[in-house]
Amino acid sequence: MSGGGEITMKEFLGRIGAGGKYVRSKWKWVLAFSALCALLGLAWSLLKKTHYTGESTFVLEENSKMGMLSQYAGLASLAGIDLNTGGGGLFQGENILELYKSRAMIEKTLLSDGDFDGRSQQLIERYINFNQLRAKWRSRDQIQNIDFTGDPDKFNRKQDSIITDLTKRFNEKMLTVNKLDKKLDIIVVKFTSTDELFARAFTDKLVETVNTFYVQTKTKKSAQNVQVLQRQADSVKAVLNSSIGGVASALEATPNANPQLMSLKVGSQRRQVDVQASSAVYGEIVKNLEIAKIALREDVPLIQIIDKPVIPLDNDHLGKLKALILGFLIGGLIIVFVLSIKKILFDQAG
Repeated sequence: MSGGGEITMKEFLGRIGAGGKYVRSKWKWVLAFSALCALLGLAWSLLKKTHYTGESTFVLEENSKMGMLSQYAGLASLAGIDLNTGGGGLFQGENILELYKSRAMIEKTLLSDGDFDGRSQQLIERYINFNQLRAKWRSRDQIQNIDFTGDPDKFNRKQDSIITDLTKRFNEKMLTVNKLDKKLDIIVVKFTSTDELFARAFTDKLVETVNTFYVQTKTKKSAQNVQVLQRQADSVKAVLNSSIGGVASALEATPNANPQLMSLKVGSQRRQVDVQASSAVYGEIVKNLEIAKIALREDVPLIQIIDKPVIPLDNDHLGKLKALILGFLIGGLIIVFVLSIKKILFDQAG
């Protein structure tokens, strides 16, 4: 030992050599402990439930409202039609990611039916069954019989409470929704479950449910404009047809009218004025209707599925052989470390 409590490199290497020699002398302990850890690893592999992850990737592209549509915006505004050329709205930024985690979307997904090996089953019933939740509810909450058929708006307190609890559990432990990159419009939805078929079905249904709601909401205002203008066009067209029929009837009533008697022409002339007025109004409404249809097409976003969850799904299952080897190696490292520390402390104490 050198002065000041410091050790030389030679002494340090000597201690390492002595430690190695000590560990080798305890090879039975090393082998026994490593074998024990290998068995623990095997037991963990056999007892641990496998978690399967369903993953769906899709691209979301917003259509630009500039270009051809912008030239109609002024004309449409005169007719009281808002083409919403400024962009923005509910689904800007990170809002669409939160939509996937909302109770409404998860509830609608759980209450829908999925295909499980050719058999249709409600997703929430599938989840309840493989988690054996009804037995827990009977013993803990005294809930004997409960199902989730019928109108969700008429569910009782217990039904709503169960769906709320499932939504919270999914968001905390099972469901993740992210963008691959903040600069990209590629969204990845992942759902993890111990039931492989449920993981796939829930992921597919959630993406389908949210994307359908998204498209309907984005196009709702434009669709309403089209419906209103279509009803107006149909109404004015009916009036126009009636006016044209009225002109024909007035002319037939006085087929050989005396040109000196101007009053005989008043009826047909009134009908002609009605026809001209109705034609002008109908023409403007049809023009605005076409503009509204353009706005509706512009509002429809492009949603293209890139990848869907396919069986077999990614999982965290650890094979028996791999578990044995990892357990043995980890156990060996632990026991070697412990014996080495013990040797160093013993030498220092000596």
